[in-house]
Formats: sequence, structure tokens, C-alpha cells
Amino acid sequence: MMLLVGCGAAEVTTAVPTPTATFTPTMTPRPTDTPAPTPTPACAPRTENPLRYLALGDSYTIGESVPEAERWPVQLVAALRDQGVNIADPEIIAKTGWTTDELAEAIVAADPAGPYDLVSLLIGVNNQYRGRSEDEYRAQFVELLETAVALANNNPQRVFVVSIPDWGVTPFGQGRDFRGVSEAIDAFNAINREETTKRGIVYIDITPISRQVPDDPALIAGDGLHPSGAMYTLWVAEMQLTVCHLLAQG
Repeated sequence: MMLLVGCGAAEVTTAVPTPTATFTPTMTPRPTDTPAPTPTPACAPRTENPLRYLALGDSYTIGESVPEAERWPVQLVAALRDQGVNIADPEIIAKTGWTTDELAEAIVAADPAGPYDLVSLLIGVNNQYRGRSEDEYRAQFVELLETAVALANNNPQRVFVVSIPDWGVTPFGQGRDFRGVSEAIDAFNAINREETTKRGIVYIDITPISRQVPDDPALIAGDGLHPSGAMYTLWVAEMQLTVCHLLAQG
């Protein structure tokens, strides 16, 4: 993926009153019903060296059709920094169209220099789109999950998986068997959720957010298929507290 409290004491002295002395009462402010604002604590201990984050995926992770600043890994880092986390810009290995095996090959080619303090994995939509089998997806997803853990210094508590969004509800998907697409996405997500949770790795389900597109066209990018920066902002809001918890575990 620090509160300082000060206090002090005043010395009290006494004196013999004189006949001309007068007493002027002081007013003590009464408490109000509105509590004083408290600082937002950092979600992880601040480290001397910036934490390193690696995001693995496909078009959703690289942010197809949105500016770089609106990619969800970039937005996530910005949100973590707002909470006091010292974290570097995300390193991203992702490309539009990649399937599980293509991502695996790209990781080998990139040879990322771990260990990383945080690793995310979002992959599978192109397996579904190309009609690849669920059994193949399961086997290759498990291999990618093991790779992610290895890159996180063999610490599964520093890895999180993001579910596959439902492209069937997009304008692009409406020209196809969108109900069949949604059912297939659910099936692939059932696989990645099962394999993720059985290993004690955090699973973040953003698929319900992706299905809000018919009610809010602003959530889809100009290409009619990929999420907009506004949708990615909703994803980050969904995952931020969970990622903070991962980082806080040390």
C-alpha cells in the first residue's frame, strides 16, 4: 500500500490580599457540541526510503484511453501520499490486450528488480474475451499470483488482487451478448477470488462499481469500452483503506 500531543502545567502562587484588592472573574469557555477536528493518521509508518509498488495487469492497469495521472495505480499512490505514506511512483507492467500468459512473458522480459513493498494483480479480461478456457486461466493465474508474492519478498500480506471489471455493460459491450459477457466475467472472477483467498491474499472486488456505467456515462472513457478516470477514482476509494491496512502491518 505520528500523532504528537503536547501538554504543560502552570505554577500557582498565593498572596495576602490588601483592602483595595478586587477580584475579576475570568470566563472559562464552555465546551461546544462540535468536537475539535483530529488529524488523519498516516496509514503506514513513514519510512526513510520510499516504498516500492509494482502493478501487474492489462489495459485496466495501464489506463487505456485516460491520461497517465488518472490510471488507478497512479491515483492510489497519490491517495496514499495524502495519508502520509512515503511511496514512490508506481512501476507498471501492463499492456492493452494482454492475457495471463502474455503478462507472464512480459514480467520475465522486464525482469523487475524486487523486492517490492506492494504488488497488485489484475488480469483475465482478455482470456475471457478471446474465449480461452477457465482451466487454462486458473493455472496461469495461480502462476502469476505466485510470481507476485515472490516479487513482494515472499510476503503474501503485501499483495492484493483486483477483480475483473464487467465490459459487457459498456457501450461497446451492448452491441454483443452482454448478458453472456457478464456471466463469463463472473465465472473468471470466481476463479481468481478462490485462488486468491485460499492463499490468504487480499481480494478487492471492483466489479460492482464497473456495473454502474449504465447509470452514469461519465464512468466510461471516450472509447466506449474502458473505464474513465472517474471510475478509477471510485476503485481507489474502494481499495485505499485495505491497502493502508496491508502497509501498516509492517
